[in-house]
Parts: sequence; structure tokens; C-alpha cells
Amino acid sequence: MEVDVISLRQGDGEPLRGSVNGVSILRVPLKHWRGGKLGYVFQYGSFTLISMILLAWRSMTRRYDLVHVHNMPDFLVFSALVPKLCGAKVILDLHDPMPELMMTIFGLERERFAVRVLRKLENWSIRFADIVLTPNLAFQKLFAARNSRVDKIRVIMNSPDDTIFHYHELNGRVPASRESAMTFVIMYHGALVERHGLDIAVQALETVRKRIPNAELRIFGRPTPFVHQVMENVSERGLGKAVHYLGEKTLEKIAEAIDECDVGIIPNRRSVFTELNLPTRIFENLARGKPVIAPLTPGIRDYFTSEELVFFQPGDANDLASKLQYVFSQPREVNETVRRGQKVYLAHRWDEERSKLKLLVSELLNKGAR
Repeated sequence: MEVDVISLRQGDGEPLRGSVNGVSILRVPLKHWRGGKLGYVFQYGSFTLISMILLAWRSMTRRYDLVHVHNMPDFLVFSALVPKLCGAKVILDLHDPMPELMMTIFGLERERFAVRVLRKLENWSIRFADIVLTPNLAFQKLFAARNSRVDKIRVIMNSPDDTIFHYHELNGRVPASRESAMTFVIMYHGALVERHGLDIAVQALETVRKRIPNAELRIFGRPTPFVHQVMENVSERGLGKAVHYLGEKTLEKIAEAIDECDVGIIPNRRSVFTELNLPTRIFENLARGKPVIAPLTPGIRDYFTSEELVFFQPGDANDLASKLQYVFSQPREVNETVRRGQKVYLAHRWDEERSKLKLLVSELLNKGAR
């Protein structure tokens, strides 16, 4: 295969052209930033237009067989118009439902004009694509409920790269309990935005340290205005020595950090988006044999029971604190929960999902060849 990737530029120092493992990279001279509604419209519109021009121009000199488009935005799929007219198949990868995510980010009601427009764009985008991928059952049900082309929508889970997050099978004896003076390392990694509830994790930590004085929270992720607010609150609470913001790390470093922690947390608030989401971080922790505390939401419950994961009520700092104390005080029980959770991970590890994706693409291209 010959593969081109068109992507945003991550920093001023990045060249506009490059190659990674034989894949040609074309970087658009735009940088992603988190801003208001007009900022999103400008970024999405500009990137879609530039991508459409690049694909149209390159289609004049080479024939693409397949264009794989990742949202957001959903309408980025229309950048593949010229290749599609030239015979290419188009896959739309809906990693996130855009209406629900924007409702959560901007506090929009379901029937607001902007949300209705996003649903309409989603519908048109799905109709334009030959196949639509999405990473979990809850998203698939959502897209299918508001689009007549249910046959197009397939689940390919966003499983961790198992060449980085090597599977660690649990073995050895585990103590029945821990001494309260022991160190207890809690880890959060991911996007540092309000919906992911990092401030809730800080509140829970403050409660936990009354019983586990050496509990600490390690935070990994790209800097945002929200994490700066949280760290100011950390200082106000007198938790400066217990909360460590360690910045953005490579996936390899994240895997190492998971190995050094005692529990991973997904401290999400409850929202229309987080109700449906299945964070990949759950599988990343389980792959390395670490317990995870996750929100009790339909998107996660589609895959895990309370026998396979430790759940808390989303947005409830007191309940999160209670579950952290449970993980600390009952290591033997929690270890068995991790064992059961790892079976779910193994059923959906990337080797399995990659095989499904390769078969789907092969069928799509062979169908076009007939």
C-alpha cells in the first residue's frame, strides 16, 4: 500500500511534509486549539476546505482506492468528494458523536438550532460515506437511531496499541489488606477538560487522605486552561505535595506511568456525551494489570459488569473517594476484579479489532472492483 496522511500541524517546528514508517505525512499549517463556537467553526471549516483542495489536486496525479476520514468534524468526509467521483471508497470514522459532544462542551439543549444542524450534518455525512466506523455499541445505537442507513455502521473498538501497552497477566500472592501509612498512587491521564472531572478527582483525594495520608494523584495530559484552574484549587486546598501535574507524555511513557501507579481513574462528570463514551484508558490500565475506577454509564456497562470493573456514580466526589478507599483496603478482592476485567480486554484487544478492520476494508475494495 501507498498511504498519505493529511493532518493538522502540532507545532511551528514541525515540517509540512514528512514520512513515518513509510507513510507520507502532509501537515496543514493550522494548529488545534480549544476555543469558543466560532473558533471551532473556523478550524473545522478551514481544515475541511484545505483537505478537499489537497485531495482533489493529488487525485489528478494518482488514483486513491480508499479515503479514511476521522471526525471531528463529521462533514470532513466531504473533502473526499473528488476521490469518490474518481472511484475511491470512503470510510467515515465517527470516533465521537458531534452533537452530544458540542452539547456537553457548550451546555447546549438538545433542540437548539446549532444541535439540529449538527445532527443534519451527521446524517448527510453518513449517507455520503460507503462505510461508517464507530468505537462502541452505545455510539452505534445512537447513530443508527437517527439514520436510516443502519447497514453502514460498524463497530471497530479504539483498543490500545498492544506493542506499547503490553499485556501483563496477574500472578503471585496479593495481601488481604494494606497498612494505612503505605503510599497509594492514583493516576489520571487523558484530555484535561471539564467534562472529564479532574477537579472531582482532587476533591475525592482530599477526602481519601484523611484515611490514607500518603495517597497522591499523578496527572498526565496536554496543558489546558482547565488544568491550570484545577492546580490553583489544589494549592488552595493545601494539596500541593499530593497532586502532581506531569504534563503531556508519549504513549510509551504513559505505559510506564501506569506500571508505577496503584489505580487508574476515569472521574467523568455525567453528561449526554460521557453517558455514551467508552474511554480507551480503561483498557490501557487493564492491559497492564491495574485496577480502574470508572463511571457507571451505559457506554461502559455495554462491556463491563460490576464484577469486572470498579464503578462510581459519575460526578460524585464522595462516591469516588469511597471507591478509592475500597481499592486501597481490599487489594485481594480488587485483584480478582482486574482478572475478570482483563478477559473483557482480551476479547477486544487491537489484534482482534485490526483483523475486523482489515476484513471490512478488503470486502469494501473487492466490492468496488467487481
